[in-house]
Amino acid sequence: MQQLADSLGIPLQTLSNAVWTLVALVVVLVFRRLTRRLVAKNVDAAAAYRANKLINYLATTVLLVTVALIWVEAFDNLPTYLGLLSAGIAIALSDVLKNMAGWIYILSRRPFQVGDRIEVDGFKGDVVDIRLFRFSLMEIEGWVGAEQSTGRLVHVPNGIVFSDEVANYTEGFGYIWHEIPVLLTFESDWKLAEQMLLEVLRRDAPDVEGVAGAKIRETARRYSIRIGALTPTVYLTVRDSGVLLTARYLVEARTRRGLDDRVWRSILEGISEHDGIELAYPTVRTFLHEPIRVDKG
Repeated sequence: MQQLADSLGIPLQTLSNAVWTLVALVVVLVFRRLTRRLVAKNVDAAAAYRANKLINYLATTVLLVTVALIWVEAFDNLPTYLGLLSAGIAIALSDVLKNMAGWIYILSRRPFQVGDRIEVDGFKGDVVDIRLFRFSLMEIEGWVGAEQSTGRLVHVPNGIVFSDEVANYTEGFGYIWHEIPVLLTFESDWKLAEQMLLEVLRRDAPDVEGVAGAKIRETARRYSIRIGALTPTVYLTVRDSGVLLTARYLVEARTRRGLDDRVWRSILEGISEHDGIELAYPTVRTFLHEPIRVDKG
């Protein structure tokens, strides 16, 4: 080996460390491959995935520690060795450390807590558990088509709070705005329809102005929230197929579907009682300025 080192023009110790590093790399890779094959033959796919992740973490950690031990004499510096060791651990366990940091963030900053309804990474649900590495949601919506439970538990890694937006339905004051669009024909009496919608909202929409206002004022101490009108209202705009009236009112986050059903029933009953109000749907109209002539040939 001395002759090889002399021919390459490098110190013998450096060449020896390089050879042992290569040996360590080969041994770790072979061990990882054999272990993954053994796992694949004896456990199901889900367990194999988790086991393979753990094997990768351990193999990377062992390799980095071994390489650091091989080269520590070359560096002859304990702080350097400790730095390499900590860097290796951080790289090998980056996902684990990120999830632990996310857990600390969730508990300290409280973007959500158990019982809150949130949306994160395309999933909506009620938080039912928060653990060291992940939190769990009781999923809503999905294929159901409304904000009601699908029956699925979704497990989300804590680290996602650093990379994705988290929307909280219930933090602060527990109420959200809900809108019901009602499209009427151009021939309909939209003023009468507007009055009918306001009567329906006064009767069926929950009277939460006092409670919601107090909670918003309390939340405004922590966030820059401007308190606007909290009473139900109706907005008007025009669409291609008719006049659009949008009923808007405050509801508790978990009662949207039930109230939507109740308000729609009252709206349909009100429309059936007034001959001058008709629901619209996409239509195409053709206006002829001259009579159509038919050639009888």
